This record gives sequence, C-alpha cells and structure tokens, in this order.
Amino acid sequence: MSDKSKHQDRLKGILHSEAKPAPATKGSLDTDEVEASCAAFGYLRGLRDASAAVEFRLHDGNSVWFPYNLLGQWQFNPSEGLLLKFSGDLMYVVLIKGSNLDKPLTEGAINLTHAGLQRHRVLWVREMTKDDIERVGESGPTIDSIEIGEFTTHDERHAWLKKKAPAFLHEEA
Repeated sequence: MSDKSKHQDRLKGILHSEAKPAPATKGSLDTDEVEASCAAFGYLRGLRDASAAVEFRLHDGNSVWFPYNLLGQWQFNPSEGLLLKFSGDLMYVVLIKGSNLDKPLTEGAINLTHAGLQRHRVLWVREMTKDDIERVGESGPTIDSIEIGEFTTHDERHAWLKKKAPAFLHEEA
C-alpha cells in the first residue's frame, strides 16, 4: 500500500467518522457553543452569525470551498435537489441531491435552505454514506451526492444541467 493511499484512508476515516471531538480545554474558545451539526451539514448557531465560505465534503475525501460572496442564484426543487451557482473567474454549479433538504432540525431553528444557506450560516455540507442515510431515515436531511460543474459559457452549463438535473432548466430565466 502506498503512502498516498494510506493518507487517503486516514482522511476518509476522519471526514466520515461519527466520533465526537475532544472537549475544549478551559480558557479556549468553546466551538460547541458557536458551531453545531447534523449528519448532513454543519452550521453556526447564532441567528446573526455568518460564515465567509461553505465547504463541500465529497466521498473521496476531497473538499471544495466556495466563498458566500460568489453565491448567486440558487434553486430548490424537492424532487431534484439544490442547485447553487457561484460566479467568479469561472461559473460553478453545485448540485446537491438528497432528501428532506429543507426540513428543520429537531431544534427547529435551522434547516439547510432558508435558515442555513440563505443566511450564510452553513459551514459545510457532506456526501453521506448509505449507512449514514439509513440512520437518519426520514427524521432529517440526507445528502446522497454533491456534484460540482465548472463552466466558461452558459451553453456548457446548460448542457451539464440537461444531463444532470433537467428539472432546473425550465426554472431558469
């Protein structure tokens, strides 16, 4: 086994583990009071808190961050998922597929869509394993897949959407 594959296995174990972090030591910033999470996403607790960027954690152990200030139009279609458009030097589309994506967590103060992404409180979103999805069931949001497309033209984006999520095409203006 190569060093690279050992490193990737360790990363996958860390990123997809359900282990709780060690408690904060006295005198340090207690992140448990600032951040919280469910199996699908992590978020800032404070109603007025906002994150500078959102991280997308992929099955393969890779992560991609996008600054919220590049987030443009986004759409939610319960049967298709969430479609987020980030514009910078290039155009990026993030397609999140799952279930209950707009369902409030048990605390009721946050969900992935309105109180999360819309208010820039979501810190990370992760693709979940089949076991994670089965554990959550219908009780909360689940993320089956996250696909990220990178485009230089609207025609490229249109072709990608036609293949990956055609339901969003008729909703575009």
